[in-house]
Amino acid sequence: MNIAYLDCFSGISGDMFLGALLDCGLPLDDLVRLLGNLDLDGYRIDKRPEARKHIYGTRFKVRLEDQTQPPRNLEDIKRIICQGKLSESVRDKSLDVFSALARVEAKVHNLRPEKVHFHEVGAVDSIIDIVGTVYGIERLGIKRIYASPLPLGSGLIKSGHGMIPVPSPATIALLKDIPVFASETGSEMVTPTGAALLKVLGHSFGPMPPMVVHQIGYGVGKRDLPDRPNLLRILKGDHAPAQDSDTILMLETNLDDSSPECLGYLMERLFEAGALDVTFFPVQMKKNRPGIQLQVMGHSDQKDVLMDIIFKESTALGVRFRNSQRKILKRSTYEIDSPWGKIRATRVQENDGSFSYRPEYEACKKIAIDHSLPLRDVYAWVNGRD
Repeated sequence: MNIAYLDCFSGISGDMFLGALLDCGLPLDDLVRLLGNLDLDGYRIDKRPEARKHIYGTRFKVRLEDQTQPPRNLEDIKRIICQGKLSESVRDKSLDVFSALARVEAKVHNLRPEKVHFHEVGAVDSIIDIVGTVYGIERLGIKRIYASPLPLGSGLIKSGHGMIPVPSPATIALLKDIPVFASETGSEMVTPTGAALLKVLGHSFGPMPPMVVHQIGYGVGKRDLPDRPNLLRILKGDHAPAQDSDTILMLETNLDDSSPECLGYLMERLFEAGALDVTFFPVQMKKNRPGIQLQVMGHSDQKDVLMDIIFKESTALGVRFRNSQRKILKRSTYEIDSPWGKIRATRVQENDGSFSYRPEYEACKKIAIDHSLPLRDVYAWVNGRD
C-alpha cells in the first residue's frame, strides 16, 4: 500500500504541506490545471527551491494581485469547490476540511457553522492550499497519511479578529485527540489550515510506521526559525509491516445495563465495520452489579468509526483506547485434499519453523453437512495432518 509519513518537526501549514508534495514529485503543471477549474482569479503560483538551515526544499506560495480578500462563508466555499471540475474524492475531502474548520470556528465564536465568515482560511491562497493538497495526495496515489506528534508554539498573533493566543483557538480545537507537545519556539508552528488537513486526512499519529521509503520531499515554511529548520518532511513509500508483529487498536468499556439482544447487535455492527475481534467478558462492577466488559480490536485508523458504533449502539458513556503491540505467526490460506474433496484451512508457520493447519469452520461445516458427518470428525482429520 502506498503511504506517506509527515515528519512535523517544525509543525505544519497548508503551504508547507503542498510544497512537500511538490518536492516529492507532484507535477506543477497538473496542479495548475486542476486549480484552473476553480472559480478563483487574481493570483499566480510561485514554486521555487529555498533553504532553511542549509536544507533545501520547495517553497510554495500563492501571490495575490489584491491582498484584500473578501470574507467568505462556508456556502461560498462550497460553491467554489462544487462548481470546479474535481474528482469526487478531492471534492468531498476538501469540503470535509472546510467543514471541520467551520465547526470549530463556530464553537469559538458562538455561531452556527453556516454563519462563520472565514478570513485567513477563506482567502484564495488558503482555498488553493487545501484543494491543492487534497489533489496532490490523490495524484501521488497516497492511500494513508501518518504523522508525527505536533510541536506547538506560544505567544500572540494577529488575526482577522485581532490578537489571539498561539496556538489559535481553532487550531487547538482541531488538534483534539492528536498528540502534541510544547516547543520552545515563540511563534505559530501549526496553522488552522494545517491542523484541519491533518484532522481530516491523517490516519494515525506517532512514530513512523514500518515502510519502504521511495521518495522524500521538503516543504519550506515562510519564516526562518531560530532553533530548527522550518521544513515539513514527507516520506512516501510502501507499507512494510514487520513479519511477526504489528500495532493494533484496543477499545474497552464496561456495561451494566445492556440487554443480550443489544449486545449481539453491537457485535454484528462492529464486525461489519471491520473490527478484527469483539469480545465480551463478565465483570463485577461498582455497587456489586454484574456487568459486561466489551473489548474491541481493530486497526489504528478505525478508532473513530468503531468508537462511534459503541456510543450509538450501547449504553457506554466512555470508552478507553490504546495502541498495543501483538506478535503474529505467519499464516496463509491453504487448500487440503481430503477424502471429501478440497477443504480450506489456514496454514500456520510455528516459531520452530514447522507448519500446522487450522480448520476453517465454514468449510468444515459444509463437508459435514454434505456427507452427513460429525463436524468433530472433519476437524479431527484436518488437525491430524502433519
